[in-house]
Amino acid sequence: MKKLLLGAATIAVMAGTGTAARADFTLTILHLNDFHSRFESINAYDSNCSTDDEAAGKCFGGIARIKTALDQRRDALEGNNVLFLSAGDEFQGSLFYTTYKSEVVADFFNELGLDAAATGNHEFDDGPAELAAFIDRADFPILAGNFDVEANPDLAGKMEDYAVFDLGGDKVGVIGGLTVDTVDISSPGDDVTFEDAATAIQPLVDKLEAEGVNKIILLSHLGYPEDLRVAEAVKGIDVIVGGHSNTLLSNTVEGAVDTYPKMVGDTAIVSAYAYGKYLGELSVVFDDAGKLKSAEGEPILLDASIEPDEDYLARLEELKAPIEEAMAKVVGTTTKEIDGSRESCRAVECEMGNLVTDAMLAGAPEADIAITNGGGLRASIDAGEITMGEVFTVLPFQNTLATFDAKGADIVAALENGVSQVEEGAGRFPQVAGMSFTWDPKAEPGSRIGAVMVGDSPIDPEATYHVVTNNFVRTGGDGYASFAENGMNAYDGGTNLEVVVADYIKQMGGEYTPSTGGRISQAM
Repeated sequence: MKKLLLGAATIAVMAGTGTAARADFTLTILHLNDFHSRFESINAYDSNCSTDDEAAGKCFGGIARIKTALDQRRDALEGNNVLFLSAGDEFQGSLFYTTYKSEVVADFFNELGLDAAATGNHEFDDGPAELAAFIDRADFPILAGNFDVEANPDLAGKMEDYAVFDLGGDKVGVIGGLTVDTVDISSPGDDVTFEDAATAIQPLVDKLEAEGVNKIILLSHLGYPEDLRVAEAVKGIDVIVGGHSNTLLSNTVEGAVDTYPKMVGDTAIVSAYAYGKYLGELSVVFDDAGKLKSAEGEPILLDASIEPDEDYLARLEELKAPIEEAMAKVVGTTTKEIDGSRESCRAVECEMGNLVTDAMLAGAPEADIAITNGGGLRASIDAGEITMGEVFTVLPFQNTLATFDAKGADIVAALENGVSQVEEGAGRFPQVAGMSFTWDPKAEPGSRIGAVMVGDSPIDPEATYHVVTNNFVRTGGDGYASFAENGMNAYDGGTNLEVVVADYIKQMGGEYTPSTGGRISQAM
């Protein structure tokens, strides 16, 4: 029987298990991270999967597949010790969250039997009040760890730093951890205070060990580089289940960042990418003293071989009705048609490209430049009222805002890729903001880019620039390999582009006047 013990309640149940040696303790950890409310399935580029692609078996994830996969693994592991954990960022990333907020997240994860969740930075996107509503509705603890909410009126008294699970008499402690960057990239408010993760977590580990808990998991929304640092710095963590950086650790998937698990000393680190594409499964064995003896496993790809749960699919269809109503909401007006035609946006500077990239820069004000692929712009918008449905028609893929650092040389290489297949009408043609460039369609592909300006200055091949794009381009989609291979400090913000554009139109006073000129020009 699995029993959850929170905070100081742990002490009361720690007494007397005797001194006789016990058998090894085996635990299976099933885990997700950075789900981002992707309740419907995704395609190979992490965007919404079309009906045709679903029928062709090209889709991944979705809450209905997660349900099936969990049922299958729990059936196979019946009688064994199992925890199902999430490393945070359940919020933000689909119209389901935009429409239903935390309610839909809590309801589905309650039914899935989630045991505990880290707090993700996106759980603060709608302020502490929405996180508080999530906590109130959830049947599982949402953990803090290295941040303090007691001065916040919405969250005070609602969060614990750790939870302890009683698994047949063995106690497993699960501690939370959240990136300190949350203060800059989300909206926790001034009265939620953060502490360096390693500094805050070591005393929590020590406290658990003093209470007799000798098997300890860090449920981390710190990001993989920080997970590595914390594993080195903090003594007593046996497993880190990671999130925030959308890192795939795997022993079999080409392009995975490292092995699954990644061992740092005696600490096993795991992470299962994002968006529900994988369900991580780690099996760990502890000796009687709580020392980790072995750790092995692999993320399970939730592809077409896993049949989506029919009841969950039916529920999703019901939930989509109000979403369709939301599509009719007016977000602003345009003084004339905004040209987003295929013929324009895949060959020249286009009005829709300027709108979207300007919005991206507004959504990531720390960025120097914005680049998006013209093929991601799927429609024009007529003069007059702009509805949310029209914005979604332009940007139907649920791509998200993503940032990274890149050398000037890699940006030029990306532009060369962007103009390399104009003759074929390829979707890689770049639309930009914060920069301008010239190109020669008569030159050979790979040698077409001429002058490139960032702001008012020529691009410096050796300088580093902060770039905002969409998650598809950042990860190498449409041939943008230089971004995927050489980009630094990459971060997928989780906010959908259609939301970014709608917010930008509202910020412009609700009226937009489309224009082009000066960003992209052909050499004479």
